[in-house]
Amino acid sequence: MTTQTISSPAVYQGQFGEFTITQSDRQSVIIYRTGLMIAALCFAIGSGLVLFYPQPAAMPAASFAIASLTPLYTCFSIALGVSLLTIHIYMAFLHRILQLFWIIGSICAFIFGHGDSQAFAITIYNQPLTILGIGFTFAALTGIFFKEGFCFHRLETKILTSLVPLLLLGHLTGILSTPAEQVLLATWAILFLIFAIRKVIQAIPPDIGDKSVFDYLKNRRC
Repeated sequence: MTTQTISSPAVYQGQFGEFTITQSDRQSVIIYRTGLMIAALCFAIGSGLVLFYPQPAAMPAASFAIASLTPLYTCFSIALGVSLLTIHIYMAFLHRILQLFWIIGSICAFIFGHGDSQAFAITIYNQPLTILGIGFTFAALTGIFFKEGFCFHRLETKILTSLVPLLLLGHLTGILSTPAEQVLLATWAILFLIFAIRKVIQAIPPDIGDKSVFDYLKNRRC
């Protein structure tokens, strides 16, 4: 007779007691990281099209590039929303704020995308005030960068936490030259990809965090 031994889940010592990590916890981290990777890839491809499509814009290749930015942005936004749904953040209020920012930014993007006869990317670029709307989406993304930089001290996320608002506000106010915007955009795309790739190879438990803290905060709210 063969006896099968079922290994017990590892028990971790948290700040407010012991806890275990379930398969559901691990799946949520995998979904979170998958969303980040898809968002980073879409952003990198879109940035590449913006930086390298041929001039003038009337050329077929340029028109295709501009038209491709709309589905790429849609995919980026949806993937980011999934990550915001599954991210582990101790402060529930901050978590809800980031999700609210994403919702506001998504609604604004939908309005801008369907309220102008021009392509979505052209509308955003030629009308900087639209950043006051879709900027909420990128504020949510910056929140993720800040959280990752604070928790894991990742250099790329610390840089992105400042770079993202610098580029958006710089374009909104018109204080950045086109070459400066191109450099910042390329840097953003590269660092975002580096961040997403590093998340893939990171151990899962640190992304889940100290579950005893979540339980403690939950009990305080009850």
